[in-house]
Amino acid sequence: MVQLLEPWWKRSVVYQIYPRSFMDSNGDGIGDLNGIISKLEYLEQLGVDVIWLSPVYDSPNDDNGYDIRNYRAIMQEFGTMDDFERLIDEAKQRGIRIVMDLVVNHTSDEHAWFVESQSSKDSKYRDYYIWREGKNDQPPNNWGSVFSGSAWEKEDTTNSYYLHLFSKKQPDLNWEHEPLRNEIFDIMTYWLDKGIGGFRMDVINFISKDVQLPDGAIPPRKLFGDGSPYFMNGPKIHSYLREMNEKVLREYDVLTVGEMPGATPEDARVYTNPNNQEVNMVFTFEHMNLDSGPHEKWDTKPLDLVELKRNLEKWQNALHQVGWNSLYWNNHDQPRIVSRFGNDGVYRELSAKMLAICLHMLQGTPYIYQGEELGMTNIKFDSINDYRDIETLNMYKEKSYQGIANDEIMASIYAKGRDNARTPMQWTADGGFSTGTPWIRMNTNTSMINAEQALADSSSIFYTYQKLIHLRKEYDIITLGSFHLLLPDHPHLFVYKRQTSEEEWLIVTNFSKETVKIEWNVCNVRNKNGKVMISNYETPKINEDIIEVRPYEAFVLAFERR
Repeated sequence: MVQLLEPWWKRSVVYQIYPRSFMDSNGDGIGDLNGIISKLEYLEQLGVDVIWLSPVYDSPNDDNGYDIRNYRAIMQEFGTMDDFERLIDEAKQRGIRIVMDLVVNHTSDEHAWFVESQSSKDSKYRDYYIWREGKNDQPPNNWGSVFSGSAWEKEDTTNSYYLHLFSKKQPDLNWEHEPLRNEIFDIMTYWLDKGIGGFRMDVINFISKDVQLPDGAIPPRKLFGDGSPYFMNGPKIHSYLREMNEKVLREYDVLTVGEMPGATPEDARVYTNPNNQEVNMVFTFEHMNLDSGPHEKWDTKPLDLVELKRNLEKWQNALHQVGWNSLYWNNHDQPRIVSRFGNDGVYRELSAKMLAICLHMLQGTPYIYQGEELGMTNIKFDSINDYRDIETLNMYKEKSYQGIANDEIMASIYAKGRDNARTPMQWTADGGFSTGTPWIRMNTNTSMINAEQALADSSSIFYTYQKLIHLRKEYDIITLGSFHLLLPDHPHLFVYKRQTSEEEWLIVTNFSKETVKIEWNVCNVRNKNGKVMISNYETPKINEDIIEVRPYEAFVLAFERR
């Protein structure tokens, strides 16, 4: 018997939709809310419990919706408020909750608050944003923007600078100002009262800045200072999140996940401990940075599997029985995992299934990004003109200015660019996303990778994800069990156990195209009579005392502990 477990989100699986690229219902080349509604049956068949929508608010789209102009309106390209309310209702009929993206570190510079704030130093909205005077006709400090260039922009009306950690069209909000915080809490209540299932909170650990705004150290090969020590996990972040819970979230049974770059497991123990009433879980970036060089994400290097295992072990053990993990390989900001940590050539299907099994057997709430369940891959556009992401375009401009060769820049974009995740969802052999011209080019491999084909093939990647979701709902050990890493220094195998007092599961995954043999006794289980719970080959190859793990193989064996 499955023991019903509260809270509900601990046994749930979340599916992230990037609305612009999911499904276009009206032929304008842009995905929309009615397109999402038309695919709810597909998501119900997959078995997910929650849809996380990237922003659908009114926006001028400098950063594809993460620059919000009106928090209480739907982006016209995506539909209407009636469409959104219908999405909530129709998803709910299928047992699916809708989680919204809460973007409150910054707004668009076209938001009414900012328009008023920049109009006068005496405006009642002036302190909604972070304004400073320049120093000798230079910005107030040397911080660089996440999207390249200075983090400060001069505004001529009041001859002052405003802070923008991202695009200059995304001015940072001033959380020190209580009226601003109350406005945000009212906005949250507005959407929660419509029946949404919670919030994914965009860079929420950036909202508290050191008010002194000191200069940051300038890293090698960089033009500007690193301000992150003064805005990541800032001095008042915990009080702001607790205030948010006190004034809003405590009244609702919802999921909250904080996107928190730079947060450590020790930080996450505080953020996600339910006694602290902050967030349910965080998105860590540590495992996503393991194939980056020492200076920035664009400096790529091969993944060291030993580092990945050690990192995930650290997070699994740190939050066990204290807080809660989120589990993800992909999102709208990351390249496709099968191209990144797997093999998107001859072993694409096997490696995609292996990566799914490896992640979904961990403790935490899994997040599936649209197309991940199909094994969608990265793209390589020949020209920078085919890319749409502001981070990518700004990086290209800055590195070109520094004299870096075009081929070197493009190689970094192919590996790490955010548009890898943003090409349209591949529904049919000819694309199936839109009857018009898509806002960004489709991947050219739709004839080989598409949902229609996957649904027709019972051995497809889609059905591996479906089975993993069913297993999570059926077996408590996935939600409750402890984590134990085996073979920590093996360069190709990621092997671990999950345990409760009654049973243990052995998870064996191969991150390489090599066949690897290991002795059975290193698995430290009482017998060899394990039940195969899931596998990406027909059956595991276990001969007497040897396990032969084939290229990109993954399997799970369940044992009773008696």
